[in-house]
Amino acid sequence: MNTENNKIDWSSLWKKEDWWACWIGLLIVVLATPAFNWVPKVPKIGTWNTLAEAFPKGMDTVTATVTLFIILSVLTLIGIAAMKRDVKRYLPSFAVIFILSFIAIVIAKQGVIKYWGISYVIWALAFGLIISNVFGVPDWLKSGVMTEYFIKIGLVIMGQRIMFSTIVKAGAVGMAQALLVVGPVWFGTYWICRRFGLTERFSSIIASGNAICGVSAAIAAGGAVQGDPKEVSYMVAWLMICAVVLIIILPPIAKWMNLPTNMAGAWIGGVIDNTGSVVAAGEIIGSEQALKAAAIVKMAQNVLIGFAAFFLALWASLSLSVKEGAEKPSFMEVWFRFPKFIVGFFVASIIISFFVEPTYGSKAAKSMHGVCKGYREWFFTLAFVCIGLETRFKELLTVGGGKPAIAYWLAQLANAFWTLLIVWILWSGIFFTPPIPPG
Repeated sequence: MNTENNKIDWSSLWKKEDWWACWIGLLIVVLATPAFNWVPKVPKIGTWNTLAEAFPKGMDTVTATVTLFIILSVLTLIGIAAMKRDVKRYLPSFAVIFILSFIAIVIAKQGVIKYWGISYVIWALAFGLIISNVFGVPDWLKSGVMTEYFIKIGLVIMGQRIMFSTIVKAGAVGMAQALLVVGPVWFGTYWICRRFGLTERFSSIIASGNAICGVSAAIAAGGAVQGDPKEVSYMVAWLMICAVVLIIILPPIAKWMNLPTNMAGAWIGGVIDNTGSVVAAGEIIGSEQALKAAAIVKMAQNVLIGFAAFFLALWASLSLSVKEGAEKPSFMEVWFRFPKFIVGFFVASIIISFFVEPTYGSKAAKSMHGVCKGYREWFFTLAFVCIGLETRFKELLTVGGGKPAIAYWLAQLANAFWTLLIVWILWSGIFFTPPIPPG
């Protein structure tokens, strides 16, 4: 919404990207509830060593893929038309981005690649980067590059994954680690970035990505503080590169230090930002206890994303804008500036926490999780292809004279040491009984 003398412009409900992210994301969530159950499942791609194994349902996979393309095209196109974007160029551009996303998901399911945790978003990013840096992005393809549109829809859908019962399951130790890590790491990263001369908005984006849950947090923070989309894309690229590096080095380091498996898992879950990469690193350790500990910690950190985005939005509206010369906004103005996809995120969480699970039970809620997860992953994959198309390799090293990259990697190193200390306090058994004993 926008304001003129603090009057509500209701047309923003169908003209603004944030609101369309809410409408599309919440429509998928609502139609996926047991009350409707009208959302088709996304195509089933199997783990494969020979390509035929990737499509266990044969032609049904083709049919499901075409159906998904039609659904996503129609839903996103309605918003594109309402926002007065280029409809004619959008469809062919979206088709190419969709195909690249499908290929990325298939490649990520290959047996060896899946074992090492090189996830679909990494491949999607790589495809976009190759096109952008080797061939160049033609004008007609740029019409479908709607990074924030896709990622915000995915974030709204992600809200249904955060059930209040999930917070309970994360346990006191998991939540304690999340809070003891996220707070100090966020402020520590922010402080390092500011010492390198980065802006407050850019510093908060880097801090959120490093401290909370990686890419989703960085993008949510970027929307909350009204950051530069190029800075968000830049940070996302580094987060994905870092995830790959950490998958390779953290499990051997954990084994070299002879960490008990539960501590190794909790350390990995706290340091590695991408959820898929956390699972992959836990698999490399080769312990069920490590996987469970990593999952508990990562689940607890994911819970914090919505709350962090909420407070960042308030901080940006009430403090940053004033520092930059704007008048102190009224509470109504704060609402107008507030990123509405965060509202969608919380509404999705409320739907599953207070309607689906109490009414239909945890089994139905898990089934709904599975359906929504498929759509969330597809929107994230579309977004990562777009991020790659918008990113130049040269910029990763030269933006800000390389200072943002140096600041981020220094903060990530500090994160690893701090998280290890917290893990030792909470999981070693010296001070507390860990929720998962070592294997």
